[in-house]
Amino acid sequence: PLQLLQPKTVPKRLKTSQRKPHEPQIPRSLIKEIFRHFVKMPVTRDAFKIVEKCSERYFKQLSDDLEAYAHHAGRKTVEAADLEVLMRRQGLVTDKMPLNVLIENYLPLEYRKLLIPVAVSGNKVIPSK
Repeated sequence: PLQLLQPKTVPKRLKTSQRKPHEPQIPRSLIKEIFRHFVKMPVTRDAFKIVEKCSERYFKQLSDDLEAYAHHAGRKTVEAADLEVLMRRQGLVTDKMPLNVLIENYLPLEYRKLLIPVAVSGNKVIPSK
């Protein structure tokens, strides 16, 4: 006759994830768009993969350096001055090429408004520090 079916026991999962924590990545489309903007010619897939790896490594090193500068200053927050020091060490910011000029040359207007202080009516400076 009829036998009762016994449910199979499934081992319980551990609540902790067994996967490695995933580091945030820069979207491939953004890297591709920036690279194509400056190269202005077709790029093979193999070359783009190398560019992608190099940019990931560059931004990882950049963030580690910024973290070290903030830690050295006894802070837990990276400030704009840390970025300016890093860009000076890389040779991007010099006495002849200040940070504001780089911002004006390479960033769109909406970002320039956020980063460069501008006096408006009523002697208000935007963005305020």
